[in-house]
Amino acid sequence: MTITAAADGSALGNPGPAGWAWYIDDDRWAAGGWKHGTNNMGELKAVLELFRATEHTGEDLLVLCDSQYVINSVTKWMPGWKAKGWRKGDGKPVMNLDLLQELDDAIRGRTYRFEWVKGHVGHVLNEAADARARAAAAAYQRGTEVPTGPGFGAPTASPVRVTVPDDRAASLFELEEVGEPELHEVSLQLTDEEFARLTRRARREGRSPEELLRGLI
Repeated sequence: MTITAAADGSALGNPGPAGWAWYIDDDRWAAGGWKHGTNNMGELKAVLELFRATEHTGEDLLVLCDSQYVINSVTKWMPGWKAKGWRKGDGKPVMNLDLLQELDDAIRGRTYRFEWVKGHVGHVLNEAADARARAAAAAYQRGTEVPTGPGFGAPTASPVRVTVPDDRAASLFELEEVGEPELHEVSLQLTDEEFARLTRRARREGRSPEELLRGLI
């Protein structure tokens, strides 16, 4: 199964009050923004948050995007920028570095493709994302509540159980006596987003989520 979603950004004044949004359908969309930002920031953030929101699904992702800047950044330019220490061919630093690095991390291990769509020509998904991005930017301009949307769905808790030796458990649970080493089970409830972040970090370190948590304990 492939999730098809549109992602868009908007900046009033560019730079100015800015918004971002991704849209799948009326039950699955999200938006946000900043008091001051650029259109490119909004475009990148929309795609970034779409990848984050759908990571737990394990599904392929088709991103409908009207920004050639975003599509080229991800599919063409990013490898070269990384090889040059996140600098362009002329040696100048890459713009929007923080968002690009977060996006580079978010797409790792995902199966996805981008499809360019022309903006403001009546494409249903693109228009829906654009309207929500502009609404977020307008809310920041007015200083009113930002319509953030329902997201992908209510997060569910993912149990992570970590088994630790008794000598460590003593410090955790203040046991008065420590005999022969035993194993104690610790149960931790994480939201899908928290579990996804844990999994990404463990993957980068070449460990399982359980091993990473055990090391932190």
